[in-house]
Amino acid sequence: MIDVALLGIIRRWHIRDQIPLREIARRLGISRNTVRRYLRSETTEPTYAERRIVSGLDKYSVQLSGWLKAETSKPRKQRRSLKQIHADLKELGYEGSYDRVAAFARQWKAGQTEWVNSSSKRTWCYP
Repeated sequence: MIDVALLGIIRRWHIRDQIPLREIARRLGISRNTVRRYLRSETTEPTYAERRIVSGLDKYSVQLSGWLKAETSKPRKQRRSLKQIHADLKELGYEGSYDRVAAFARQWKAGQTEWVNSSSKRTWCYP
């Protein structure tokens, strides 16, 4: 992939310095067709495919979501802490860190509050 700094160099050399495409490709060590493609494109910066990183927590996400949902319905004093939930996941075979579980819980909670906030903004029209 090409980065934004390299794209700026290509455009500067071609437009301002009038360096041929072959010379730009030779200097940068990339394909002449790549240089041509980025000069023809209208984008100012390249787009990259979104990376999907597989987490060790993915196998346990359904179980963890269920636990978090069950914990929210309990009174505050009766809820398990995230450290206790992490220990329970360890018993199921999870080998990851507590930080990943806490990050998952934060993201899950943000999704829940976003869903609640969006549903409360609905307005009712009476005939």
